[in-house]
Amino acid sequence: MSATSDALVPFRHRAFAVIWTATVVSNIGTWMYNAGSGWLMTTLDADPLMVSLVQVAANLPLFLFALPAGALADIVDRRRFLVLAESATTVVGLAMALMVSLGRVGPVALLAFTFVLGALGALTAPAWQSVVPALVPREALPQAIAANSVGINVSRAVGPALGGLIIGTAGIATPFWINGLSNGGVIGALLWWRPIARGQTRLPAERFMAAMLAGLRYARNSAPLRATLGRAVAFFLFASAYWALLPLVARHQVAGGPALYGLLLGAIGLGAVGAAFALPAARAKLGGDRMVVAGTLGTALAMGLYGLAHDAAVALAASLVAGASWIAVLASLNMSAQSSLPDWVRGRGLALFVTAFFGAMTLGSAVWGEVAQWVGLAGAHYIAAAGAVAAMLATRRWKLHAAAGLDLTPSMHWPAPVVAREIEGDRGPVLVTVEYRVDRADREAFLAALEHVGRERRRDGAYAWGVFEDTADERRYVETFMVESWLEHLRQHERVTRADRALEDTVRRFQRGGSVKITHAIQADRAA
Repeated sequence: MSATSDALVPFRHRAFAVIWTATVVSNIGTWMYNAGSGWLMTTLDADPLMVSLVQVAANLPLFLFALPAGALADIVDRRRFLVLAESATTVVGLAMALMVSLGRVGPVALLAFTFVLGALGALTAPAWQSVVPALVPREALPQAIAANSVGINVSRAVGPALGGLIIGTAGIATPFWINGLSNGGVIGALLWWRPIARGQTRLPAERFMAAMLAGLRYARNSAPLRATLGRAVAFFLFASAYWALLPLVARHQVAGGPALYGLLLGAIGLGAVGAAFALPAARAKLGGDRMVVAGTLGTALAMGLYGLAHDAAVALAASLVAGASWIAVLASLNMSAQSSLPDWVRGRGLALFVTAFFGAMTLGSAVWGEVAQWVGLAGAHYIAAAGAVAAMLATRRWKLHAAAGLDLTPSMHWPAPVVAREIEGDRGPVLVTVEYRVDRADREAFLAALEHVGRERRRDGAYAWGVFEDTADERRYVETFMVESWLEHLRQHERVTRADRALEDTVRRFQRGGSVKITHAIQADRAA
């Protein structure tokens, strides 16, 4: 199968094709809004800090609200949630368009509307990423994720350029109206879509705060996800510089108009789309880690060119390089995050990726606007380029795609706990013990293997874990872990994956003299 036909596999599934098309149209409207809001701020207040705050207002909500949104994506009906949130986005977008048409928008109002739209986008971001596995079969998921990246960058290529042209010909309010109306197709596609019911748990839904804490606990105990988040912060903190300062480069350094600004944004998208088709071959040759290295070096080159740009040709070249480098890094990081997450925590894990992404972008946008005030636009770009390379070198030991070969589907191999009577779900804490008998010669290898299992226990719900050896019998070891409630322990049974089962099998190979002994104890409660 050719690379092109392989990339088109997801579009053979009607639901994916319809929703992909609708989201691309909506994203074109969003990028037209971004171009319009950035340019509008340069006319309201051309101070570099105020212009960079437009990016802050757009990105800060994704840092603040992504994790709660991820918890919602994992515990509510994602389709209904997306319909409600996208409807609210349409209402706010149309209200913003009306205000701009009436000339009632000042710098503060522009930032406020941008923040609200960003907040609605933050609420839907994890849910949108989480529904992709419901649109295509598992074997087509990598191509579907890549197709989504292409769609985002197609809209990034078309939207800003179209927005810049429309601002110059039809007025500043037009892209705001288009943005408000473009969401209608997404709402219609979601209402049309009838997802196949996923495997349903018999347990009640997680509570909202507990679900967020579970997501944080998973990330803390998942080395592959932590590595991905660290690499993301290291890159986006410095790559945010050219996004925040691009309106000023177009307006003051190159002395262009809104059409040039839109063209530069479109060139970034065009570079990303072009590079997206080369990504499969490049990833197969370089691997995820070296793809990020190459993309970071390309981003540093692009920022150096932006610093040198005093004519449109150099600025366009910088944009093309920036776009190609951006998609190389973003796609590699996104695939690494997806591959490290089982379905039960996918929304929350992707929300943490979004939080790292936009948190770094938000902080970077504010920092680089301030830096530009002190050292100028060119100096800010040079400093950011050097920082990107330094951060890449500092984080190179954190490997990406470490979980790509693991099977994270539920194994359901833990036997149901034996109980003498029915136990209320909120009773706890629960103490689970697993007793092993291991030859003395195998002690070190056994304990090393058991440490990996301990991370699994903590990741899936245990708040305490330990292993003890019997002072009277040097062959007897007792693993213990504690879970906050009986219901949370039952959830552990559903969260254990086939990859976890392989770890447990490795530990049990050291067992001598029959099967391991498992016991469950719950805190004594006189009222119970």
